Amino acid sequence: PNRLGDATNVFLASAELAAVASILGKLPTVEEYMGYAKNIDSMAADIYRYLSFDQIAEYKDAAAKAVIPAVAV
Repeated sequence: PNRLGDATNVFLASAELAAVASILGKLPTVEEYMGYAKNIDSMAADIYRYLSFDQIAEYKDAAAKAVIPAVAV
């Protein structure tokens, strides 16, 4: 309570919960969240593939070609 000003509350949440809350304009009930979660789960392969970006061929190719200039210290 009051971390960001008088009469305010701060909640730590997952990206999924934050997305559902932004759609609803409030923190969802468990039932509301689960209604959206089933749609998120059906897209999980596409949504979460970027968490393993180091395994995606186009990222590997770009990294192999990248040149990082040396900086004198």
